[in-house]
Amino acid sequence: MEMFDLSLIWAVIIGFGVIMYVLMDGFDLGVGILFPFAPDEGSRDVMMNSVAPVWDGNETWLVLGGAGLLAAFPLVYSVFLPALYIGVFLMLAGLIFRGVAFEFRFKSHRHRRWWNRAFCWGSAVAAFAQGVVVGAYIQGFAVEDFVYVGGPLDWLSPFTVLTGLGLMAGYALLGATWLIMKTEGRLQDWAYRLTPKLLLMVLVVFAVISVWTPFVDDFVRERWFGQLHLIWIFPALALGSAVWLWRTVKERREGQPFIATLGLFVFTYLGLVVSKWPVIVPPDHTLWEAASAPESQLFLLLGMLFVIPIVLAYTAWTYWVFRGKVREGEGYH
Repeated sequence: MEMFDLSLIWAVIIGFGVIMYVLMDGFDLGVGILFPFAPDEGSRDVMMNSVAPVWDGNETWLVLGGAGLLAAFPLVYSVFLPALYIGVFLMLAGLIFRGVAFEFRFKSHRHRRWWNRAFCWGSAVAAFAQGVVVGAYIQGFAVEDFVYVGGPLDWLSPFTVLTGLGLMAGYALLGATWLIMKTEGRLQDWAYRLTPKLLLMVLVVFAVISVWTPFVDDFVRERWFGQLHLIWIFPALALGSAVWLWRTVKERREGQPFIATLGLFVFTYLGLVVSKWPVIVPPDHTLWEAASAPESQLFLLLGMLFVIPIVLAYTAWTYWVFRGKVREGEGYH
């Protein structure tokens, strides 16, 4: 197996799992973030029914990415979990509250408003925590010999708060364009009106984070400004996706705004990956240093080669079965 770089293969698999989770669970978290601002209770029913058949399958990618990271790069866990215990706990608590609210909201008419809040706040807390984790990864950790030596709140800083709020805005944008594609009538009109405002918010936060990041991480500053290569193509493509999104919303297209938002996320994600590559534990530990034994990576890779096609096939089948518009009075529940 010397001809194959197993660590690189695993990095690609985990990176793929992460972006699949962000794209697929991002829009239903975004729907939850937008929940309190919906026109009325009937619109909230439609919003929840639009994501109810797929939300739990979307979270499969989080499990896949997390399990793969533990198996292939166990030393990452020895740093990330002690550094991010509180952030990870908040994320999981938010996902639990959001998941429970899916079922209880439709069954508990007397306390529906409390389940509305659980769905909204669970989604918002999970999205914010994920953004904070991304910000903490960018700013780096206090590490000595792959042991975290910082404090329990080192992950919390003005920069990570901004990345948390930025991801919330990005997920809300994904949720709004999902509603454009999946709904009609007054709810769709509301999503059309909301999308340009969310896009502007995302672009402002994106610009501030882009200017701030080189001052947070010297490695990123050197990567972007000290070397001449094609790395700048990713922010250019992200801005191109934003322009496409703006135009398609103005033209009242239904499917293209969602696709354009996916493009915005993908190119931003690729820009982050190439900014830190090949560092997996900031500030300076590479993925090869954090990798498990090649025998362990190979054994687990054989199983993953079966799992990923099954998950992809199931996901495609689910979205195909539940394709089309969701209307008031109809849906999963």
